[in-house]
Amino acid sequence: MTDASSLLAMLDLEQLDSDLFVAPAGGLGWERTFGGQVVAQALRAACLTVDGPRDVHSLHSYFIRPARPGEALRLHVARTRDGRTFSTRSVTAVQEGKPIFEMIASFHEPEPGESWQAAGVPSVPQPEELPSLQFPWWSEGDRQFEIRPVAAAEGFPISHPFWIRLTAPVGGDPDLNACLLTYLSDIAVVQAARSPHTQARHTLLVSLDHAIWFHRRPRVDEWLLYDMNSVAHIGTRGLAQGSIRTADGTLIASVAQEALLRS
Repeated sequence: MTDASSLLAMLDLEQLDSDLFVAPAGGLGWERTFGGQVVAQALRAACLTVDGPRDVHSLHSYFIRPARPGEALRLHVARTRDGRTFSTRSVTAVQEGKPIFEMIASFHEPEPGESWQAAGVPSVPQPEELPSLQFPWWSEGDRQFEIRPVAAAEGFPISHPFWIRLTAPVGGDPDLNACLLTYLSDIAVVQAARSPHTQARHTLLVSLDHAIWFHRRPRVDEWLLYDMNSVAHIGTRGLAQGSIRTADGTLIASVAQEALLRS
């Protein structure tokens, strides 16, 4: 039986005072902490300082230094603004006394208005028609999320587009779902930033920044189609942009990331 307990534990922050939190150490067993984990934990800290029914509608972040998986993160939140309908929070993640990550997030109280999105939903098979990608470092009982690539894939790197969902229900809490979506949004994005025509063998591939615009409240325990594509690859920097949609094509979020690609 699979569950998302380790992902939920990752977002279980210790609150030292009203604006200071400690995020648990840990990760996927890599030399660097997964970037999506750091962004998700920073967003969780910001959410815990926002009162009322205000959902995150965008975040913009920068990876400054590699995060070490064996060290806990201290998350310092600055309450930049609380207006009538918007709240803004800045978060600095610190490890061993040095900032390793910066994020600014904006929250908006829901208001009635238009409901329109641009066309352009990818024509792809539904997730029920595709096999799941197997992760070698997870046993069946430890699997936290499921990925079904649209293109046949064996191993890594994972290519976009792909279907993704958490393997167990996590409830309808909008803040929790937004943080978990933030975690998932960093999967395979660095590879997507490379020129599709490059023949270079890049030995260093790291995220420089990460931005998300949340258009609707997500449910990460339901199938979501994640599609990222390279926009530009100039010198050693590549930019990827894309979208996260539900199975019926409803746009949930837009994502952009610039990556450093060195041979």
